[in-house]
Amino acid sequence: MMGCCFIFLASTIQAQVKVGPVAGLNLSTMTFKSTDSEDHYDPQMLTGFHVGVMAEFSVSESFVIQPALLFSGKGSSYEIDYGEGVYELKVAPGFIELPIYAAYKFDVGPGKLFLKAGPYFGYGISGKISDDEEEEDIEWGTDDDSFMKPLDFGLGLGAGFDLNGFLISLQYQFGLTNLSAYDEVEMKLGVFGISLAYLFGGK
Repeated sequence: MMGCCFIFLASTIQAQVKVGPVAGLNLSTMTFKSTDSEDHYDPQMLTGFHVGVMAEFSVSESFVIQPALLFSGKGSSYEIDYGEGVYELKVAPGFIELPIYAAYKFDVGPGKLFLKAGPYFGYGISGKISDDEEEEDIEWGTDDDSFMKPLDFGLGLGAGFDLNGFLISLQYQFGLTNLSAYDEVEMKLGVFGISLAYLFGGK
């Protein structure tokens, strides 16, 4: 009897969990402005990508939790005018990222439409700063020799469509963390993403 219970429980858990690869496009901007002056560089959209693994845990027939573990490239470019000409600065950080979305699904034709929202957590591990003349690695940390703080946090909202385990989704992330290691500078990320995923397992 006990063995039958464990088999039933294992098969139920397996039916409620799906896992698979996810990848997509990031279209990001990052504020870059001084908090003690009027200096403010208008961010231009930078194209990046995200790739990793995603899971889906079914809480009910319509409500699911969708965590993912990703590498995500973000940032911005800026056109800076110092009076003697204009040059382009590009800041392109790369993060290990953990978004955790709660999603509600609606039956629509052959598949399911879903709306999702939730927090994301990121940790900066790579990236480049470049201008017209040179390129260098981003220095991560919180001391005077660093350029960006590694810890990021924000909220995401999105929608998508699930067709038999194949998911396409759109989302926007609002960065809430000031990533600048300099006290007088504010840097916050906003990212529009397009994702494709295929989830194995479950029903």
